[in-house]
Amino acid sequence: MREQGRGHETQTTCWDHPKMTELYQSLADLNNVRFSAYRTAMKLRRLQKALCLDLLNLSAACDALDQHNLKQNDQPMDILQIINCLTTIYDRLEQEHNNLVNVPLCVDMCLNWLLNVYDTGRTGRIRVLSFKTGVVSLCKAHLEDKYRYLFKQVASSTGFCDQRRLGLLLHDSIQIPRQLGEVASFGGSNIEPSVRSCFQFANNKPEIEAALFLDWMRLEPQSMVWLPVLHRVAAAETAKHQAKCNICKECPIIGFRYRSLKHFNYDICQSCFFSGRVAKGHKMHYPMVEYCTPLRQHREVLQSSKLDFISEDWKSCSVQHMNGVVGPLVSFMEKDFTFA
Repeated sequence: MREQGRGHETQTTCWDHPKMTELYQSLADLNNVRFSAYRTAMKLRRLQKALCLDLLNLSAACDALDQHNLKQNDQPMDILQIINCLTTIYDRLEQEHNNLVNVPLCVDMCLNWLLNVYDTGRTGRIRVLSFKTGVVSLCKAHLEDKYRYLFKQVASSTGFCDQRRLGLLLHDSIQIPRQLGEVASFGGSNIEPSVRSCFQFANNKPEIEAALFLDWMRLEPQSMVWLPVLHRVAAAETAKHQAKCNICKECPIIGFRYRSLKHFNYDICQSCFFSGRVAKGHKMHYPMVEYCTPLRQHREVLQSSKLDFISEDWKSCSVQHMNGVVGPLVSFMEKDFTFA
């Protein structure tokens, strides 16, 4: 793979590690997931676990970046610098998770992924900001801690960010779903509408601070919605709901649970929901509430009593939000979480 790294600079080799090729091929079985945010998030979750980035704490990532003096975010990193920093990251992970981390393989695969995402021109270099965006987006951390860290990377020394700086961050972020062929679902590669949206949210101030950026990100803007959905996918992996799917009869429901806001006591498991299966008398456009983690019965009643009616048409409605609404879904989690 290191030979491939040198070949990448001269455009003389195919850039995919054999294990990376296998991984990409395995993602094809997720293409039957109807909804792009979930499809993208599930692909990224599989990628994240294959790269062992789900084991990487944000503090450990920051320590490695500091150790390699990667402070100038506009500076380029060559392949050797990328390898050295990844080796530091994975050496530490191996110490903490001895049986789970194969350092040489993880370094090669993560290098492969970062270059595929950020070095489409095959120059053998990526920016420090791109490296940080890729690694931090898939690391193990609370969602808003990631937002704060990434904002800090593009903010000025006074803690404010203008449209140009925000554009740099959103550009690097959108490359992650783009590399999976999913970018059209998140507004395409043009991040200017997202930048305008953020600053309009901030009443067209010339610069924004971190608090306003976080408030905007909580609305799950189209270009970034894949990241919070990735967190919900991770949270749902071990969820066990004391409910039965009205379609396939799975009980208990494992993973996401979808409950109808139109029909009483109507639940769907994630497999049936993602494939578009419905029971007689229920339509796909009916509003549903999504549970990422099991909720206590009394909390379900309290939460449900506060719900507004959500727009019915997934494909044509503007994205609405209430505690994590996407399309006709309301998403509930018991508490904030990091990746398992």
